[in-house]
Amino acid sequence: MKVLLLGGYGGFGARIARRLADAGHEVLVAGRSREKAEHFCACRPRLTPLRLDRDRDIAQALAVHRPAVLIDAAGPFQGLGYAVARACIAARCHYLDIADARDFVTGIGTLTEEARTAGVIVISGASSVPALSGAVVRALADGMDDVSAVEIAISASNRATAGTSVTKAIFSYIGKPISLWRGGRRTSGFGWQDVRSQDFMITGEAPLAGRLMGLADVPDLALLPDRLPGKPSVSFRAGTELRWQNRALWLASWPVRWGWIPNLARFAPLVLHAQRLTSSWGSDRSGMMVRAFGHIGRQAVERRWTLIASEGDGPEIPGLAAAIIVDRLARGDAPVGACDAGEMLSLSEFEPAFTQLAIRHEMAALPQPPPLYARVLGPAFASLPAPVRAIHTVLRDGGAQGRAMVTRGRNPVARAIAALFGFPPEGEHELHVAFAESGGVETWIRDFSGRRFSSQLSQQAQRLVERFGPLRFGFDLVADDKGLAMHLKRWWLGPVPLPLALAPRSLAREWEEDGRFHFDVPIALPLIGLVVHYCGWLQPAAESAGTSQQNAPDSVPRVLAG
Repeated sequence: MKVLLLGGYGGFGARIARRLADAGHEVLVAGRSREKAEHFCACRPRLTPLRLDRDRDIAQALAVHRPAVLIDAAGPFQGLGYAVARACIAARCHYLDIADARDFVTGIGTLTEEARTAGVIVISGASSVPALSGAVVRALADGMDDVSAVEIAISASNRATAGTSVTKAIFSYIGKPISLWRGGRRTSGFGWQDVRSQDFMITGEAPLAGRLMGLADVPDLALLPDRLPGKPSVSFRAGTELRWQNRALWLASWPVRWGWIPNLARFAPLVLHAQRLTSSWGSDRSGMMVRAFGHIGRQAVERRWTLIASEGDGPEIPGLAAAIIVDRLARGDAPVGACDAGEMLSLSEFEPAFTQLAIRHEMAALPQPPPLYARVLGPAFASLPAPVRAIHTVLRDGGAQGRAMVTRGRNPVARAIAALFGFPPEGEHELHVAFAESGGVETWIRDFSGRRFSSQLSQQAQRLVERFGPLRFGFDLVADDKGLAMHLKRWWLGPVPLPLALAPRSLAREWEEDGRFHFDVPIALPLIGLVVHYCGWLQPAAESAGTSQQNAPDSVPRVLAG
């Protein structure tokens, strides 16, 4: 096929051009600099240089050269419209791009009818995300009854110098809000924050240890929740190899988050120059990992796919999907229309390209331990009513929503303590609880009509320990077919045990009523009296979304409100 490749001599475009030419396709290597295009194409068969400005010359180039397919590898795609894709449709030329801009990729479906009428395919995101990541996630989720969380991470080799377009794309969202599906609802994080350390390990390979990565904005965050059973939370993190670089980006994200500066785009040239000066400091190894948490029957499981690219082959990966799709087009194996590439390819289609490169990957299944409350309660957990068990069956991520009634103590000291811990104001509230689990520890974030407070729950012997800041409380759990009661038995300030006589008075109860999880949590202090008392009901977020407003009660029953 004849392929018109925009950005054909750039970092990713050049790799796509060579791969297509090696497969026998004729490639027009297009860009704004004819000199760079000629230099790249020199002495390479089936590559032809072409000076082309994507903003002015597309229609004319399509008419003159009549390619079968155009690949846009130029970018950045953040804030870009579909002028190039529409020009391809008008010329009855297939269109692909390697975009990873969320709005651009997820919106490509608006061109479906135009593409079908013209008899062409229009594919966006033929790159590491969402094409490869989508193929991996589908392979991991195959056979799962539900998926609770998907976590994707990419760490680039320090020698894989990012181009201007890639750097501008990343800097456009550092410190900016990123819409996330977490805890069973839409919430937000911030670009290059929520930084975590990740090890990439494959059998027989030296690991990539302690790579730092922060939140990045990619199409998968919008696409994957609705494509998998259980509507899982989805996170994506990216990072460079050197830890100090990621820490610097994390620090730089805060002025943007605080609104001091609009974005970091103006600093892209300076950062690119600094990166080139320090490129020899790292290795030539990159990594990608996709983790899917879910259930097969009653068994909780994590399936994990890990890839390690050596010998500088990591930057080859973003161009693989585009070459695979062009080969499909040459065989006539692609339906007309417009869509993202997230569901187009299978993982097995990438395998031939992986074997030609210094790339190794493997998939592993890791059985997960029982949920926290099941470990503490032992066999008694099975006796709990189903709605109570459902709330306490947390695997990596979950959420529930309902309503609650809050009563606050009148004592000024009690009110000061309630304010210190962030307890909600008195009255009736919409309630959402987000559950996050990692390493056997659960974090509960309770949101009462926008007022949030959180705690961490863990196991100590056969006791449940809940931590609020420096204070920890140890509970004995008593369970039967009626519900669950939590009896306070110990408390600590940091590592120091405190007298039980001075402990808060709290007997929290959970039970099933009308098919829902109900709770009642009073908290009082000796000599001070009531601090806060909240009670109400919850449903897992997926169930709540399916419950109509007509079937949901308008308020918390007064008998529960005390």
